[in-house]
Amino acid sequence: MMRLSVVIPVYNESGTLEKLVQRVQEVDYGCDLEIVIVDDGSDDGSGEVAESLTSQHAELLCLRHQKNAGKGAAIRTGFARATGDIMIVQDADLEYDPREIPSLIELIRDDIADVVFGSRFLARGPHRVLYYRHYLVNRMLTSLSDFLTNLNLTDIEVCYKAFRREVLAGITIEEERFGFEPEITAKVAKGNWRIYEVPISYYGRTYEEGKKIGWKDGVRALYCILKYNLFSSAPPEPRKDR
Repeated sequence: MMRLSVVIPVYNESGTLEKLVQRVQEVDYGCDLEIVIVDDGSDDGSGEVAESLTSQHAELLCLRHQKNAGKGAAIRTGFARATGDIMIVQDADLEYDPREIPSLIELIRDDIADVVFGSRFLARGPHRVLYYRHYLVNRMLTSLSDFLTNLNLTDIEVCYKAFRREVLAGITIEEERFGFEPEITAKVAKGNWRIYEVPISYYGRTYEEGKKIGWKDGVRALYCILKYNLFSSAPPEPRKDR
């Protein structure tokens, strides 16, 4: 049976982490489950919550950064230790519903896709109505990324991205923060992998509720789109039997 690794980067999410892990565990993925929590230097007790959960559940692994390094750094740490045949990123803040993970990974399990993106902009499920400017910037960044990669994705900034293990084996994650999203998009595009997209719902939160991404991350995303599409070499070619 295939193995799924759900990598959860965590920074100051002590109020939602336990509930999120419970939701991840409740889903039937059709494969063995591994949960890799990476506490990215939290100072609100998230690390202690993660370690407590790890002591109670054999499928959980807790890794910790001594200092906050950023979401990309946490994902890099998690991917390096994960053992799954399929890997997916799951935020700890309850904006994304783990019950939708099977719709992403089944395309990989059925050998249809190598990489699957979720999309908050394809029609399905509830979407909390929040920041129009965020939406507009996201669409602009996605359009620029699509132009340079020649892909027709609708949401490069989405959390839910699932990967066949072989895809990540040929990629070095360089970005420390939210620049991970355009970076990984550019690198999988250069690898000529089979990329699919599926609709997901989105339960966004406000800044008062703990949202962390800001305008500086949007500027960095623009920089990353240009850097990794125009000035970075292509990763190794995919396996010929794919």
